[in-house]
Amino acid sequence: MTARTQTDSKQLSLSKLVERIPDGASIAVGGSFLHRSPNGVARELVRQGKRNIEIVKQSPGYDIDLLCRAGVVDRARTGIVAIEGNFGLAPHYREAVESGALELEEHSCATLTAGLRASVFGNPFQLCAGIDGSDLAELNGWVKIDDPYGSGRHGWAIPYIRPDYAILHVNEITGDGDARVLGTSHWDRVMSRAAEKVLIVAERKVDKAEFQKAPNLTLVPHFLVDAYSVAPGTAWPGSCWPDYEVDYPAVEQYLEAGDEAFDMHLRSAPEALEAKHD
Repeated sequence: MTARTQTDSKQLSLSKLVERIPDGASIAVGGSFLHRSPNGVARELVRQGKRNIEIVKQSPGYDIDLLCRAGVVDRARTGIVAIEGNFGLAPHYREAVESGALELEEHSCATLTAGLRASVFGNPFQLCAGIDGSDLAELNGWVKIDDPYGSGRHGWAIPYIRPDYAILHVNEITGDGDARVLGTSHWDRVMSRAAEKVLIVAERKVDKAEFQKAPNLTLVPHFLVDAYSVAPGTAWPGSCWPDYEVDYPAVEQYLEAGDEAFDMHLRSAPEALEAKHD
């Protein structure tokens, strides 16, 4: 066996990547709803029997629902949660919240982003406006701060949020770990700066020279990336535009009740099929 070169020393298999996430970890999950979420990582967390995981995400859906269904998560900080499209709410997530199996710190997308930004900037909190009239401030004990400069305006102090890991799914990565997304980045940028460590799943590895042609497209620089895996297709059943779209029939199959349907869904995932071929 030849030794890895320095440029690909961060590359791991998907299973080895997930082995780095310990029980009890807090993870910020990239993507949004059914779009470019690291769903292969979510399924591998299930396969490895991880427990007591916290999810931090502004708009999770399939990912957090699957993790609740398997009993992987027991805490969450989320904004809007839904499977999306014609599928409505995330049923297993809702059941976990209502039963008390999941401890929820409810946010808006803006307040969760403010908490992550506070971590990025090294602040204990960040002000956020626009939540007057909701119960969020009272539910979470957020403090109202009047403008000390006399404008008469106010904001709410959102405590900093620093996840242990940010887990992102990207289109392309270099051997060094520079990563880029060919489309909207959702909240991946702020997650990658707020978390202690960054783990990435990529559709494909490309030569560094390709990134040097358009350095402005680099979303996460290599020096922030602890490890990555090249696992094409594993945002399934969600999309990773422009590489593939949402597999709506697969989402419908996932939502079927019962352990047998769930096991079949896990066996049908791209990473499971790839492992079978290996």
